[in-house]
Amino acid sequence: MRMWKHLVAAVALGLSSLAFAADPADQVDINTASAEVLAEAIHGVGRKRAQAIVLYRERHGAFSSVDQLAQVRGISAKTVERNRDRLTASTSE
Repeated sequence: MRMWKHLVAAVALGLSSLAFAADPADQVDINTASAEVLAEAIHGVGRKRAQAIVLYRERHGAFSSVDQLAQVRGISAKTVERNRDRLTASTSE
């Protein structure tokens, strides 16, 4: 019985964090954010990788999608997937 309570609590916590993270107001735009903001927002990305994201953006133009982050050296598709809910890529159309 005690295990069920812990399981239910863990599931509820997980679902509430998903709902919170999906809020568009909480998303970071990878096309406009500074390296400092990117380092804070993207789990598994430190200041050096965040600076690489900004440099890539400056050299190649705006990201067309969050998936394109995986083209930055040192950013894996797994990292992109793990952070997808907190990132967005604005378009200037």
